[in-house]
Amino acid sequence: MRKSIKLITLFVFLGILFFAFRFPFSSPGKDTKPQTFVIPEETDDKEIVNKLKKENLIRYSWAFKLVLNIKKYHGKISPGGYYISPDMNAFEVADKLMKADMKWVKVIPGLRKEQIGERLANTFNWSEDELNKWNTVYTRMNYDYREGVYYPDTYLIPVNETGLEIAKRMINRFNEKMAAYFPAFEKANIKWTTALKIASLIQREAGGKDDMPVIAGVIWNRLEKGMLLQIDAEIQYAKGKVKDQWWSHVSPEDIREIDSLYNSYKYKGLPPTPIANPGIDAIDAVLNSLETDCLFYLHDSNRQIHCSETYEGHLENIKKYL
Repeated sequence: MRKSIKLITLFVFLGILFFAFRFPFSSPGKDTKPQTFVIPEETDDKEIVNKLKKENLIRYSWAFKLVLNIKKYHGKISPGGYYISPDMNAFEVADKLMKADMKWVKVIPGLRKEQIGERLANTFNWSEDELNKWNTVYTRMNYDYREGVYYPDTYLIPVNETGLEIAKRMINRFNEKMAAYFPAFEKANIKWTTALKIASLIQREAGGKDDMPVIAGVIWNRLEKGMLLQIDAEIQYAKGKVKDQWWSHVSPEDIREIDSLYNSYKYKGLPPTPIANPGIDAIDAVLNSLETDCLFYLHDSNRQIHCSETYEGHLENIKKYL
């Protein structure tokens, strides 16, 4: 009898011990519906654990930290989006955080679509065929959307999203950001496609936000006078990728020998398409250009802009600042 009591007591004790050990690592809920857990860029493990606890996806912070140590996952969690359900235990959550369901992609202003494609290919491990489709199919279905509409922003993109879906996502973001500008351009009697071409030139030529209205004013002046725009960035666009550079140095030979509508030293007017994907500051500068008599500009070694009304004045600026 006493032996049986002792066995029962032992089993109860072991059961309590097992439960006490298991409970901190158990799931915090029974809901099987996944939640989107987002880890911003530059977030450390401590912040991630605190966020998991706050969103009730783990039971105890200390227990989850122990799991990370046991599985040697510290420092291996990447920023991104993860589909985690409350019925996952701490070990399952830790394993889940080793492979993102959504990844961050940052598109900075001034990139051409091929550069965006390369970033997407690197992030999502695209094949050469998929990257080629981004350049020649997904971004060429509408002539007005060949370039310039892949809006510079930071995107959180599902890893199973296709290149075509990503292109549509970026175009939708462009339309959202441009919603207030479409009627403004219409009121100013400027086609939005024209505005986007000019904005792309401004984006590539400007040394910073403060330069943009100045460059916009010079471009408008040249267009109104029927002058050649003579913008190097257009020739860079025509050259494409040279070795590992998309925006390579423009030489006098390039100006003479490249026979392209993007060579604004030979052909008047705006390029056939935008030459890059501009940010909102460059787009705004098209509407709010500086009223100036300048027809020429350059940047000194500190990226400060200097403009002049005459070619002679421009030559003086070259001597003085370059």
